[in-house]
Amino acid sequence: MSEKKSEKPQAEPRTAYKVFRSIGTRWMDNDAYGHVNNVVYYSWFDTAVNAHLIEQGALDIERSEVIGLVIETQCNYFAPLAFPQMVDAGIRVAKLGSSSVRYEVGLFAQGEPLTAAKGHFIHVYVDRHSRRPVPLPPQLKSVLEKLV
Repeated sequence: MSEKKSEKPQAEPRTAYKVFRSIGTRWMDNDAYGHVNNVVYYSWFDTAVNAHLIEQGALDIERSEVIGLVIETQCNYFAPLAFPQMVDAGIRVAKLGSSSVRYEVGLFAQGEPLTAAKGHFIHVYVDRHSRRPVPLPPQLKSVLEKLV
């Protein structure tokens, strides 16, 4: 059997993303090596996506009957980010299922044309109480379709 060679991930331009959110780095984000620690990038993914959904009226974190649970996440790093930089998080939806969404997020140093990092996470939307998958609510689906 021949093994299929996977392509090396590449940085992407701002035009690859639909909407943006600026996020400030914090002193505590830097690690001993003088750049933002890798785990912080994942919190930026959550912040960018969930803030957008809340602002668009598609998510009420306290009262929504449907919530998104992360089932997969991944990130590739291309250039370091460090305090006190501002970061622009670009968001897009790569796959919209009946109860799941693959969000892709590109992180840019403010003013830079290419991603310093990019990654994805997959939310499965579930009933808040039973934790069983449910169809995407119409308001959420409408907001997500604009990001595809």
